[in-house]
Amino acid sequence: MGWIVFVAGAVLSWGAYGMLLHQGQVLLGNPLKALLCVGVAYFLIGVLVPVATLAAQGQMGAFDSRGLMIATIAGALGALGAACIIWAFRTGGLPVYVMPLVFGGAPIVNVLLSMVLHPPKVAPNPLLYLGFVLTSVGAGMVLYFRPAA
Repeated sequence: MGWIVFVAGAVLSWGAYGMLLHQGQVLLGNPLKALLCVGVAYFLIGVLVPVATLAAQGQMGAFDSRGLMIATIAGALGALGAACIIWAFRTGGLPVYVMPLVFGGAPIVNVLLSMVLHPPKVAPNPLLYLGFVLTSVGAGMVLYFRPAA
């Protein structure tokens, strides 16, 4: 059950991400400056920490080539997602709209892609599709009933 602490960490981090990214982008005056800052943060946390930890554990060698390729593609998708959020802000989207749409749509994409890559042994419960609808409706309700600024 310890994993739930990390889920909470991701929820808190990503929940604050869009609003702070938008504020930084506005203050910096250029979305590419904001993306550069995101890249620096990814480098510091996503490169230096694991390199130091793996080196200390003596595990810097012997990367599986397929795992290396897939994990790198996943990282590129994460960075592309950050860039898309930045450009959504740049073209007029506000965090109060952009982030609920992203976080409402991403779980649906995740489940569909998971079903394609790991086909279920039995047909999914029809309530899964109701969940897709409810997730979409929920994101729409968050947008519609958001507090006025």
